[in-house]
Amino acid sequence: MRFPADFTWGAATAAFQIEGAAQEDGRTDSIWDAYCRAPGAVVDGDTGDVACDHYHRMPDDVALLADLGFRAYRFSTSWARVCPDGALPNAAGLDFYSRLVDELLAARIEPWLTLYHWDLPQALQEEGGWTNRATAERFADYAEATYRALGGRVRNWTTLNEPWCSTFLSYAGGEHAPGHTDPREAAAAVHVILLAHGLACQRLRAVADEMGWELNLGITLNFSAPIPADPDDDGCLEAARRIDGATARVFLDPLFKGCYPDDVLDDMAEAGLGENIQEGDLEIIGERLDFLGVNFYNAVAVAPPADGGPWGGSHPDDGLTYTGPGGRPRRSPWVGSERVQVVDRGLPKTAMGWEVHGPDIGRLLVDLHEGWTGEVGIPLYVTENGAAYDDQPDADGFVDDSSDRGAYYRQHLAGVADAIERGADVRGYFAWSLMDNFEWAFGYSRRFGIVRVDYETQRRTPKWSARWFGRVIEAGELVD
Repeated sequence: MRFPADFTWGAATAAFQIEGAAQEDGRTDSIWDAYCRAPGAVVDGDTGDVACDHYHRMPDDVALLADLGFRAYRFSTSWARVCPDGALPNAAGLDFYSRLVDELLAARIEPWLTLYHWDLPQALQEEGGWTNRATAERFADYAEATYRALGGRVRNWTTLNEPWCSTFLSYAGGEHAPGHTDPREAAAAVHVILLAHGLACQRLRAVADEMGWELNLGITLNFSAPIPADPDDDGCLEAARRIDGATARVFLDPLFKGCYPDDVLDDMAEAGLGENIQEGDLEIIGERLDFLGVNFYNAVAVAPPADGGPWGGSHPDDGLTYTGPGGRPRRSPWVGSERVQVVDRGLPKTAMGWEVHGPDIGRLLVDLHEGWTGEVGIPLYVTENGAAYDDQPDADGFVDDSSDRGAYYRQHLAGVADAIERGADVRGYFAWSLMDNFEWAFGYSRRFGIVRVDYETQRRTPKWSARWFGRVIEAGELVD
């Protein structure tokens, strides 16, 4: 279970989840600021207005990263802070990230910057958001402005984090901002957000060539790694094919093969996925990548609809609505396959209700290498992996999470190590998350951090898992 000597060890966060300072230094509302104010959108009506107050505590948080032994930090820039109107750069917003980068470099921590972690400026949402092709151009403007300010000091850039969440979960499922439940909007958003990725890649490559900067450019996708609940049942095999298409291949094929999968176009025909493609789009989307980021939390076992009825439905009155974490109506985000069932495998679960099975990440990484990235010679990085549990701090705020979160990390790092041994080109791992934070529709009710945050005092207390990571990084192998 040893890792390569040059393996990248990092921790990850996202701007809206930790920064706070919602209206400071020119920042305007993002779609998440607006969504948090909607009744029933977020558990307990929580908002990101303060979060972990990272905007004011950033130097101390960087020092904490260094103390824990991490050598890389994956963070996102807030589009609503950098370009409050969606396009024009804001000097004060860029200055914050410039200071963050300087702090990281002084601490000998490598910055890994993500341009979009779900905080679309509300001004752009009012013009259609990710359903409007113009948003793709605005994203390219924002990407270029951020890269010109930081590109000389930051080598590793990611365009998008989990576009599945920004499209299907946000425009069809209703669980994420802007909270819509229209499958046709989701299908349109998929194409626009992929086009935005491609346009941003073109801009960043051009500036890198102009300035002579080294650029390591990628995108991060999230994977549910579906498996048939019964591998001998044709219906279960079909369910796995559909969910793989609706969550992974709908992004992988345009990025790596220059087309949408024919079977996914058929599955999502009612939602109109194929109707949004214009001449030249797929060439732009297929711009060269230097790495693929992999976010993984859990796999799902799937089976066909219980009643033997249709696989999906895309109308507001089709009976697929249910209640989300905060009480607001939700729908299945699996467009075209909404009635696929998730089957409990009888495994341990996290506080999110997600099954824990470390070998699943190893299977996923090998599949991605053999089916996608290995063919074009680009590496994989695990850009998020972690678990929420109902932490019980002692009187000093310390959480002994060795038996739950620690066990989760042990299993999944063992899965990563196994994938490397089996030939997958995996070069790094980022724990999610550095600290407890705003967990989207679950507000502050779920804790993923390896550092506990007392939200009343903003005190940071490393958990057992944080100190364990330091020992793993120092040893370069799994330790007790």
